[in-house]
Amino acid sequence: MARLLADRPADTLTIGGMARQLGHSHGAVRNAALTLVRRGEADQSGTGQPEFRANGKTAAAAQTAVISPPGTHSPRAQPASPRTTSPAAATPRPNGPIRRAGGQLYHPRELADLPDVEALNRLRDADVPVLLYGPPGTGKTSLVEAAFPDLLTVAGDGDTTVGDLIGEYTQADAGGYVFQYGPLVTAMTEGRALLIDDATLISPKVLAALYPAMDGRRQIQVKAHKGETIKAEPGFYVVAGHNPGVHGAVLTEALASRFSVQIQIGTDYDLALALKIDARVVRVARHLSRQVELGELGWAPQLRELLSYQKTESVLGTNAALANLVGIAPLEDRDAVAAAVIKAVGVKEVAPLTLGKQLSASALRKPPGIAGSAPRGRSR
Repeated sequence: MARLLADRPADTLTIGGMARQLGHSHGAVRNAALTLVRRGEADQSGTGQPEFRANGKTAAAAQTAVISPPGTHSPRAQPASPRTTSPAAATPRPNGPIRRAGGQLYHPRELADLPDVEALNRLRDADVPVLLYGPPGTGKTSLVEAAFPDLLTVAGDGDTTVGDLIGEYTQADAGGYVFQYGPLVTAMTEGRALLIDDATLISPKVLAALYPAMDGRRQIQVKAHKGETIKAEPGFYVVAGHNPGVHGAVLTEALASRFSVQIQIGTDYDLALALKIDARVVRVARHLSRQVELGELGWAPQLRELLSYQKTESVLGTNAALANLVGIAPLEDRDAVAAAVIKAVGVKEVAPLTLGKQLSASALRKPPGIAGSAPRGRSR
């Protein structure tokens, strides 16, 4: 990477351009380029997609071979066609948690005898689109972000338009109008991964604009911009997320047929315990989850809610965190959640977190945690 930049000191290079010249995946090129920038051995620019350029230290970096320690990056398999199949036990696996782009850690889970991030990378190399489905908060987006460092995301809802995917005209600072490409076009031209989150909330007519990019054509026509034809570069890949229980979510036959692999994602309650979330609350979540499976309830805390409970407890105390856990449950399930909390934790009652009486002036002057505040430690 450093050698390529050093050989073209006057040029600014995109990730897609460098990946094509080096013959590596866009994710690997992106990681290497950002590493050079962090070490001060290359410069990054661009308000949209990042561009990279050599600086005074790049040439020296090009003379030194740097080998990342094991587990620094998740392994990426070669394209499926020339691959020689090897036993699953011999497959390289990530060492421990993977840091996502936002800095959060993702803890890989097992999928088809592989770490889930490795399984998704293999599916990407084979160009097999994946649909992840399960309740909100189970880690679908986190998994995709951990697997694909070059990820672009479209957050779907009922108001998502074709322009949100492909692009539209926007007013420039000079007063005229310019066509601003959307994430689908960017992912196609740069060979990046694209996550369509909450895909089943998007109108089927809007999603239809995506399908030509996913089939054998691997191209789309941008009718709004002179009928321009956009062709997908190698590495372009689509993965989607679906929350079956969310109001308005409809998995159409046209959408389902585009995703050859569909993976159910649930909460790993053992991971919740490993993250030192209160075991009693994890037990409550397990119990409620079984009731959801039996059709007796419509909601149970997932990993997102359990992590939120842990943070709330550390700030406001156990009683407030328990009250908030009950309060975030849907109204129709709230009594059942409260009953499960009371039984598991041993409190007399628990109600949603609410404001109390107005504090006096003297109470307001007291330091936090003295009068009127929730206990900060756990009550056992």
